[in-house]
Amino acid sequence: MSSLATLEKSIDTIKRAIDGIKDFLSVSLRIANAHTVDFYSRDVWQELVAVSPDSVLAVLGSTSEDRGTATVGRPGCTYGFCDDTKRLVDVEELLTAAKLHSLPALDVCVPVPELLQALRGHSQADPLQRGVTLEPAEFMNSKKSHEVQILSEMVAALARCCCVQQVIDVGSGKGYLCSFLSMQYSLKVYGIDSSSTNTHGAQERNRKLKKYSRAYQRRGQMRVQGGAQEGSERSLSQLEGGDDSYPEPLRRTETVSGDEESMQSFLSLLPLGAVEMPSRRVPPGELPREERERRKQENLQRKGQGARDDGLYSPLTSYVTAETELKEIITELEDAVLVGLHTCGDLAPSTLRMFVAKPELQALCSVSCCYHLLSEEFDSTAQGKNTLTAISPALAVAYVSSGRELVMRSLLDQGPLWSSVPDIWLFGLGSEKRVGNVYSKASSFVNYVRRALKKLDLDGHKLSDSLIQSYHDKYQPRKKEMQAFNMLKVSLAPCIEGLMLLDRLCYLKEQKTPGFSALVRLFDPLTSPRCYGVVSLKRTKTF
Repeated sequence: MSSLATLEKSIDTIKRAIDGIKDFLSVSLRIANAHTVDFYSRDVWQELVAVSPDSVLAVLGSTSEDRGTATVGRPGCTYGFCDDTKRLVDVEELLTAAKLHSLPALDVCVPVPELLQALRGHSQADPLQRGVTLEPAEFMNSKKSHEVQILSEMVAALARCCCVQQVIDVGSGKGYLCSFLSMQYSLKVYGIDSSSTNTHGAQERNRKLKKYSRAYQRRGQMRVQGGAQEGSERSLSQLEGGDDSYPEPLRRTETVSGDEESMQSFLSLLPLGAVEMPSRRVPPGELPREERERRKQENLQRKGQGARDDGLYSPLTSYVTAETELKEIITELEDAVLVGLHTCGDLAPSTLRMFVAKPELQALCSVSCCYHLLSEEFDSTAQGKNTLTAISPALAVAYVSSGRELVMRSLLDQGPLWSSVPDIWLFGLGSEKRVGNVYSKASSFVNYVRRALKKLDLDGHKLSDSLIQSYHDKYQPRKKEMQAFNMLKVSLAPCIEGLMLLDRLCYLKEQKTPGFSALVRLFDPLTSPRCYGVVSLKRTKTF
């Protein structure tokens, strides 16, 4: 069995991978830095690419086996770019180099099964998982179910290894991961999100899950007592008196049978005290006056306790930074695992800094997202270009390599087109307003531009309909340039993301506190494009 020490990649290995990606991006980053809204007005294709859009699309549409694996191109060419003109002349060489400088080819990731096995080998605690397996697809979509099921297993293994019972989920959103960790593994979970809307939504969702659990148990009791007939159909909402406020999957009609698997009680998955045991309902009028008064006081007390006692975990509203004092947010804080699922922008690096600085945080599992929202700093000689534009959309390169169709829209298909049209763009100088999604509501290109100008509070009378349409007609024949260029940017996205993740891993390895740090591919990239996570543990008595 592998140990954590044997699985961990050395910091020298990580730094060599970083240097290799930096060398590749120093030549190819011009493609990623080219902004979409400047594409036609600056004639970006002619500036950066020396081959036709059709030839680029043809190479991109071929398989890696068809392209071969040679990394040496024509003389005077580096990674497919001409050394003199700096334009792309060999698409095959660029794609091959991009593949070789992405995380799967660099041998820097630790396989999830081996890491889980090693964590369990270091654990001295009893297993957290209960005997009955909860299917997350019961109350979330397939993508979220895939992510939550895998990540929760990793978090539970970290908690066992560190002998902790608390988990802090930063950027918890609607609380899908929190709910599953609490129900499946009996962990005490605190979900922190900056949006009060998300927090309130999580509280409401917890209320529905409690009703879900009652309905599940009640159905099981009916089967045991013989109250359900073989093959009869009932809805779970009917079992609870017609309440239609359950999660969507629970409002479907289900067959009630004596099948052993379906008799597994959802209640056994919940933490102790999360749901009251159902009893025979007695009309209030039949209760003694003392009992009615006692129940009244209990209900008032529950309402006064607030959302924390109403949920399966504790949703909290707070804006988290690296300097946040968690003990001011969580008064009962003990040693805990810090987790983030698709933490946006600055929250991901802040999570790493928080983990290093807070002694109560014993382990970390962080999956990043929204790199384009990161705060950027430039030195005095930098030009201020955005190096993250290539990975701002959540585009799975695996879709391209697997042969699946990836729809690429051009400025002729969606906004903001006015930025590529010189006359309109000049009217918009200095404006901080945003057009937003108006294209889907527009009946034509002319109507789209009119809507955009109105949202920008600009004078649309300065542009005639015929002039607006002439721009569309002028650039429509060049639509393939945009499509091909966007695909080239997609091919560079894994390299840029890999560089950022390896930099974060290197940061953890340079600290004195963590005892183990690794990069893992947690999810199927076809299902969840942001599939990589950073895992770290501090040295404890078990490690």
